[in-house]
Amino acid sequence: MKTYKQLYEYGKAELAEAGIAEAQLDARLLLEYVCGTDHNTLLVHGEREVEEPKSTAYCDLILQRVAHTPLAYIKGTQEFMGLEFSVNKQVLIPNQDTETLVEEAMRLMHDGMRVLDLCTGSGCIALSLLHYTNDTSAVATDISEAALTVAVQNAGQLKLTERVSFAETDLFPVQKEKFDLIVSNPPYIPTEVIETLAPEVKDHEPRLALDGTEDGLSFYRRIIRTAPEWLFESGWLILEIGYDQGEAVSAMMRENGFRDIEVIRDLGGKDRVVTGCCY
Repeated sequence: MKTYKQLYEYGKAELAEAGIAEAQLDARLLLEYVCGTDHNTLLVHGEREVEEPKSTAYCDLILQRVAHTPLAYIKGTQEFMGLEFSVNKQVLIPNQDTETLVEEAMRLMHDGMRVLDLCTGSGCIALSLLHYTNDTSAVATDISEAALTVAVQNAGQLKLTERVSFAETDLFPVQKEKFDLIVSNPPYIPTEVIETLAPEVKDHEPRLALDGTEDGLSFYRRIIRTAPEWLFESGWLILEIGYDQGEAVSAMMRENGFRDIEVIRDLGGKDRVVTGCCY
């Protein structure tokens, strides 16, 4: 039998040879995932032998990561806003950039508000907002039935089922109502740019959730044009954007009557969110 440290060294070497950027970290996290351990095990108990079934399972997962399958899809979970979400290849992997949107929405929310989340995917935006606020509710939509299955599962895991409803639809729900906030992380990557992205993204994440068509702005046009019909007076529209889309999306909001428009930067200093108020 191989020791814990030997397996780690094997995994690290395989991932590094495959060009995985964070080979050391991913090798360790996968080993911890298979063995049910933590970082201290490698530091303190590296000579501990690992049972053959776990050793084999680890090697299988390393091969998946060598093929650039994202770590979150291999483990089936991803942390977002301090919460654990189930994920699979039917949904985008929640990432830290999107936390900027959630944090901005939370700044504008108060008790009793109702939120509409368009292109919900895993449900990470709507469910995070509900988890960290009181007496709030949400409707979350997606065109993908498979994605909504994941979102429903996450709502159950977070015990939020009674505060959120899901609708399979192309952006806006069928039944008209008013909301205090509309939030969305829509597909915004121009079609021709997708093939230039990392293999983890272009080969594994759902194209339906990435492709913003030719200029990456088609979903913003549809959302911004229609959103005022779904917002209460003084309601807010909060959109995640690509790093170079702040000016274009802000202009669309102005043309459609939104005010107090602001572009918010993420922790990396890039434009990431546009907000606007519907008066």
